Amino acid sequence: MIAELGHFALVLALMVALVQSIVPMVGAARGDARLMAVAGPAAAAQLALILVAFGALTYAYVVSDFSVYNVVSNSHSLKPMLYKISGVWGNHEGSLLLWVLILTLYGAMVAMFGRNLPPALKARVLAVQAIVAVGFLAFLLLTSNPFERIFPAPADGNDLNPLLQDPGLAFHPPMLYAGYVGLSTAFSFAVAALIEGKVDAAWARWVRPWTLVAWAFLTAGIVLGSWWAYYELGWGGFWFWDPVENASFMPWLIATALLHSAIVVEKRDTLKAWTILLAIIGFSLSLIGTFLVRSGVLTSVHAFATDPERGLFILLLLVVAIGGSLTLFAWRAPAMKGGGMFRPISREGGLVVNNLLLSVAAATVLLGTLFPLFMDVMEWNKVSVGAPFFNFIFSILFVPMLIVAGIGPLLAWKRGDLIGALKRLKLAVVVAVFVAAVSAWLIGDSTLFGLLGVGVAAWFGAATIIEFAERIKLGRIPLGDSLQRAIGLPRSAWGMTAAHFGMAVAIAGVVGASLWRTEAIQEMAPGDSVEVAGYEFTLDKVENLRGPNYFIERGTFTVRRDGEIYAVMEPEKRRFFVQQRETTEAAIHTTFVKDLYAVLGDEADGVWVTRIYHSPLVPWMWMGTLLMVLGGILSLSDRRLRVGAPKRHAAPSTAQLAGAE
Repeated sequence: MIAELGHFALVLALMVALVQSIVPMVGAARGDARLMAVAGPAAAAQLALILVAFGALTYAYVVSDFSVYNVVSNSHSLKPMLYKISGVWGNHEGSLLLWVLILTLYGAMVAMFGRNLPPALKARVLAVQAIVAVGFLAFLLLTSNPFERIFPAPADGNDLNPLLQDPGLAFHPPMLYAGYVGLSTAFSFAVAALIEGKVDAAWARWVRPWTLVAWAFLTAGIVLGSWWAYYELGWGGFWFWDPVENASFMPWLIATALLHSAIVVEKRDTLKAWTILLAIIGFSLSLIGTFLVRSGVLTSVHAFATDPERGLFILLLLVVAIGGSLTLFAWRAPAMKGGGMFRPISREGGLVVNNLLLSVAAATVLLGTLFPLFMDVMEWNKVSVGAPFFNFIFSILFVPMLIVAGIGPLLAWKRGDLIGALKRLKLAVVVAVFVAAVSAWLIGDSTLFGLLGVGVAAWFGAATIIEFAERIKLGRIPLGDSLQRAIGLPRSAWGMTAAHFGMAVAIAGVVGASLWRTEAIQEMAPGDSVEVAGYEFTLDKVENLRGPNYFIERGTFTVRRDGEIYAVMEPEKRRFFVQQRETTEAAIHTTFVKDLYAVLGDEADGVWVTRIYHSPLVPWMWMGTLLMVLGGILSLSDRRLRVGAPKRHAAPSTAQLAGAE
């Protein structure tokens, strides 16, 4: 009965979404306030209905209702409660329901927090949001019903993919979807602006917070997935340029560009058409990512579905959403003339350069991801586009991007003084050279790319601190006054500094983990030792244990440095009861500047294959990305960037002025 209630709630949600997509749009076209007012209650009703459906599916998982086919396919009575709940979105149907839930949540938030939006713009935004919901609800009901029954009900389920039974994967999809789907709000604002034919500073002020929310969640989701890959898959890496990893990275690059482009629209009333285009492309790339994961065109540990019919349905959604919005853009964008003029050497110019580099980076990832699929579909020669290609391209793009990002904030709006900015960044050059020299001395046989990478990261980090010091006039006025200026700075300024500095730290971590890692793969029996990067790893023992729904094979390594015990590490292999599949649980000993990483592999005749890694600067990746997310949160807390803009008050009448006198 609960499952049928959830299914019925989805049908009602589709009907409400149809009403919300048509009635407010007609009301905005006619200027009818009553019709436009339908949008808010409809958005709230749609969210309530999806919550009922999501709650019904969650209940089925919690109580192990094996009469529901989705539960049978992805759960088991012995599974810990955390993974019973995360199993709700650990499959195609449930993850799609989560997608729709987050989509309707954003719509309800626009309705709730957008009270100061012009009624016509708000109605159109919510109508566009509902049009997207109609497409996904139809997809859910017609091809991916999560409440389908199975008869007779089996005694137990098939269990969830063991790779997904991990805390990182329990929280990674909701965060990633909050970012993916959050870009739908920027998309809705863009399409509404095209329909209305008006983009101004107020529109940019309204769209920035929603983009910032999506960007922060997307950043957190990507890094959580990367962290999971690092400790769970047992290969010592954090990013494989997997097509599904790329599918989340592309919208992040465009969202980053959109955030900066919206600033130019708000401050200088220019780059309007470009900003609208970025908003459309950002969500379009999210839809393309959905297509890649659910169409069956690729195989990945992340992929959910391999049903061609579903892929065809999503392809149709892509054509309608992307094709329709780009057609509307081609029709209306030429009328959106920018008012503010600027010189190439200016803050606007720096933001434009970085926008272009970020867009080229996203296009490169898209090409590298889809080209092998295209060659395969055409039955031409199979090609593989892997890490060497992406790493090379990004090293070329990110070096100039970070250099420009360090200089740009020190330039004035409209017309900047490049020589003056460079003079103020002399210390950043010194820091970059010093960090590169120290890295060469510590690492020894280091690569030129590695030294260039950490040098540029140090440059960007130092430039970020220098720009902040310039804001508070550090060294030019008494220290107490500088501190007062720092306290009085808008939170968005603090947020920008934290995000930019976090980016510098994360890039330094990526360079160290990618180029300076030491790896040793060998066979070891208990009592054997191996030396890696000056550390001696001794395999003391391997014991067999039992977990809640898996068997454990746990190794114990004693790590010594200069003869002294440095750490004890216990990597595991787990074999799950139901699916009889194995997972790797790496043992990681971390410090501020490095990780020691041990993996227990296959066994034969009492000898185990082991993999040992020494990875410099890996912790910096996680700390840097957390700083970036913190920067986004700080910026969102700025009262100037709260959702909506101040109400436009009418000018006082002559009588009111006379009364005031």
